[in-house]
Amino acid sequence: MTGTGDGAPDADALDAAFAETVRRTGASIGALYLLAPDERLLLLDLLCGAPVEFAAPWTKVPLASPAPVADAVREDRLVWVGSQEEMVRSYPRTALVLPYPLALVAAPVNGVRPCGSLLLMWPATRPPYMTQRERGNITSSCRRLARLLEETAEKAGSRAGRAQPRAVPVGTGHRSASPEAALSDFVERLPGGSCALDLEGRFTYVSSGACALLGRDAGQLLGTQPWQSLRWLDDPSYEERYRAAVISREPVSFTACRPPGQWLDIHLYPDASGISARVVPSGAHPPPSPAPRRSARDAPTPARAGQLYQLLHLAAALTEVVGVQDVVDLVADQIMPAFGAQGLVLSTADAGRLRITGHRGYPSHTIRRLDGLPLDTSFTPAGQALGSGIPAFFATPEEMRRNYPEAPLVSGKQAWAFLPLIISGRPVGVCILSYDSPHTFPAEERAVMTSLAGLIAQAFDRARLYDTKHALAHGLQQALLPRGLPPITGLRVAARYLPATRGMEIGGDFYDLIRLGETAAAAVIGDVQGHNVAAAALMGQVRTAVHAHATLGTPPDQVLHRTNRLLTDLGPDLFTSCLYAHLDLARRRVTLAAAGHPPPVLRLPDGETRPVVVPPGPLLGIDPDAVFPVTEIPLTTGMLLVLYTDGLVERPGTDLDESIAHLTHRLAAADDRDLDLLIDTLLGKAATTGQRTDDIALLVLQHATHP
Repeated sequence: MTGTGDGAPDADALDAAFAETVRRTGASIGALYLLAPDERLLLLDLLCGAPVEFAAPWTKVPLASPAPVADAVREDRLVWVGSQEEMVRSYPRTALVLPYPLALVAAPVNGVRPCGSLLLMWPATRPPYMTQRERGNITSSCRRLARLLEETAEKAGSRAGRAQPRAVPVGTGHRSASPEAALSDFVERLPGGSCALDLEGRFTYVSSGACALLGRDAGQLLGTQPWQSLRWLDDPSYEERYRAAVISREPVSFTACRPPGQWLDIHLYPDASGISARVVPSGAHPPPSPAPRRSARDAPTPARAGQLYQLLHLAAALTEVVGVQDVVDLVADQIMPAFGAQGLVLSTADAGRLRITGHRGYPSHTIRRLDGLPLDTSFTPAGQALGSGIPAFFATPEEMRRNYPEAPLVSGKQAWAFLPLIISGRPVGVCILSYDSPHTFPAEERAVMTSLAGLIAQAFDRARLYDTKHALAHGLQQALLPRGLPPITGLRVAARYLPATRGMEIGGDFYDLIRLGETAAAAVIGDVQGHNVAAAALMGQVRTAVHAHATLGTPPDQVLHRTNRLLTDLGPDLFTSCLYAHLDLARRRVTLAAAGHPPPVLRLPDGETRPVVVPPGPLLGIDPDAVFPVTEIPLTTGMLLVLYTDGLVERPGTDLDESIAHLTHRLAAADDRDLDLLIDTLLGKAATTGQRTDDIALLVLQHATHP
């Protein structure tokens, strides 16, 4: 949901409002992120106070990632980080690629629906707290930005955004790049040299003293960046000093050696419009570090600091992926844009063939043609790259045709990078980045790609192992849960199971409905401690034991008692809660017994809704002689009985009784014409947010005249 393009009136209004927000809050850097149409990514749209290239690692932020701008949108709250120490504690990945003393706030930009997030950054010199007035100003600014975004989207008739983020000037405080004569005279009279650089790092003014010390004429320096026009400053450590000054807005000093041996002290003084630099001869000559002799021709070109930070950011992101699809999504959403690629194929070595596990930017018929090629294929360079472990780069179709004449025709691309994924000499797969037009691969880009391939290989191998374990565990749990609920005359039933989203997405929650003749049934729900294979396996044993005792006509308290004896004999070191309900449809009575389980919630035909008071016995598996009291309630036509596990009601920092009361209110207001939709209502956000620390089981029963 963005403007229609640069220069449009609506875009101008948005730019002005954004710049005004940055200026009025006193922030040194501002950024506006917008939700992508699929609402899975936040895309950087506008940036103020820093060059766009600085934001390369953060132009696309997955909404699920642990980052301030993502948390602000996902949790609909203002996120304040008052210091670098707090950043390290709360957002270690962000701190890794933003290692500067600063404070920041991320605020949701919401209109009728969520639009994105506003990010504001200040130097660390500001107070490490935010006042209510500041919070109110930021919140009102976000509402104004949301209105402009919605008006722009309505006029454009779409939510298409800019292809690339754009820098917006603050609009105040800019000095002229051409100083007046008096100012020039003043600067020239100062000892040493003076320079001015803009926020992109380009020289905008160089005094004659600076020219003498730097060894270049002004015409050779103006409009260039120091690390481009001065070879002896072409090192990531010097560019990092400039980056630190721009982001932290604090003075930075360092010493550099101008060949053959003149040491210079360089002092950087930043503000919102750029950097003033003072260059003076160093008072002390630090000894040069010993280094092997090599010619300038053989010396590699150092990678840019921005690319190194980008590599760090992507490496940190790769450590957090879980499954193979997560790896594919990360490579597609962050690594492809980082290298300007338009196509991706990620293949795994499986039984002597290359199986495509993920792709972007290719039609399905092309993927079908490339999938399943043998490892020793001569159709594409993928097999050779994987076998040799050496990356292959092809800048044009002509280069590819020399050895692989058919590959360009099938691929439809114009340039390729084949990156083998190798772990300890073991081939894992191949990552192929491709381009829609010819693309040269400079030495430093090849080095970064090759380094990144090793990280992708590690993440990819871990993800495959996780997916295999998850499939086995998930299959085990699904086999242990009932495939369906038996039809019982006089009862309407519905059930739902949601796994925890942390760990392996399995757990020990279970439910069951057991037919006990023509006029009786048993409903059971339980929760085995843990979210792993052991919990799922014990859940199967508990469910089997309850089912066996129930079908023998055992009373509810004895069903729990005998199951408890079994678990104490097995000694599984895992505790289990359980709620058992015997429904006598002929006598119209429900008899309940509980083992450390939350109470069921009852809704009567007249609308009265309340938790059922069931005296709880101890958890199963602790005391072999435990007693489980029973409770009996009437079974009336139209009444609803909801059985659930604690994952539905337990929240950190929330009282359990209060959570059960909220569940009771939701049940009171729910429509019971469709029990599956009623379950959706009871689950609320738990069914849609995708973030659950505990699994949930839910069983709903309604007594009716007809099934």
